[in-house]
Amino acid sequence: MGSHATLTVPTPERMGRLGRELAALLRPGDLVLLSGELGAGKTTLTRGLGEGLQVRGAVTSPTFVIARVHPSLVGGPALVHVDAYRLGGDLDEMEDLDLDVSLPESVVVVEWGEGKVERLSEDRLEVRIERALGGADDAGDDQDPRRVLLTGIGPRWADAGLAALAE
Repeated sequence: MGSHATLTVPTPERMGRLGRELAALLRPGDLVLLSGELGAGKTTLTRGLGEGLQVRGAVTSPTFVIARVHPSLVGGPALVHVDAYRLGGDLDEMEDLDLDVSLPESVVVVEWGEGKVERLSEDRLEVRIERALGGADDAGDDQDPRRVLLTGIGPRWADAGLAALAE
């Protein structure tokens, strides 16, 4: 149960716009799992999400803090941006992070969360960003097109309108 969409994102600007478009579909309590290699565009996408949700603070990679909370400027959900790369086994630790925010009232975006956060919620949106062209030689090139695979899992995403993003 759920929905899928695959789109080609030619530029970082378009990746940011995808984030803003995705933000329009998100609501409090949503869990978004972001995966993709370093430099794939995860933070760019999350920055767009933050813009779309109208939250405070610059969205940067939360590498050293594990989680960063961006409160809403407009009374909407906060954006909780988590980097699970350094988290150990699973997200029991997430509850120990002492986030000054309630996860059910926030939009939670987790980078590097595969195998760690799935049981936080039966409903989640998985966003996988891949280089459309492949090949590691051009790893430094931000201008490569990306393929973005959106997979909505659970009843929450059954008719969430993901396919419209691919149009």
